Amino acid sequence: MKTGIFYGSTTGNTANAAQQIGALLTGAQTMPVEDAVKASFEACGLLILGTSTWGIGDLQDDWNDSLDSLRAADLRGKKVAIFGLGDQLGYPDTFVDAMGTLYETAVAAGATVIGKWPTDDYDFLASAAVNGDQFLGLPLDEENQAAFTEERIAAWVEQLLAEAF
Repeated sequence: MKTGIFYGSTTGNTANAAQQIGALLTGAQTMPVEDAVKASFEACGLLILGTSTWGIGDLQDDWNDSLDSLRAADLRGKKVAIFGLGDQLGYPDTFVDAMGTLYETAVAAGATVIGKWPTDDYDFLASAAVNGDQFLGLPLDEENQAAFTEERIAAWVEQLLAEAF
């Protein structure tokens, strides 16, 4: 199954996380989402989508144009995993909200979303990326919990391998 990692990054943190994820997935291709088109998404059996959350719950800017391509893609039969970066202490009411936008878009395009992650060990008030006691993907916080990033990514990739293949 072809795996594509598509990410939007402003400060480099999301790009770094995408590279770490890609290094753990043999054969995965990593691409800035601004370079992706509808066919890029449709060519993959497993799509890993990454974004940071800006302002009050907004998607990272590179996703602005690419979100239309993702919406237009036929993702039926494909699996999607989502990771997002946010600041749970600075923005506790909108922590990784942008992951929720990617989740809704992927589901509307027909994808099955995998890689949900427990809300334990995070300190936030609300998030559009939470359903019950799980995040809709992997949240990373380089501002407040950078020491956990590598371990969380490794565990999440193992989870994805079990769920996707």
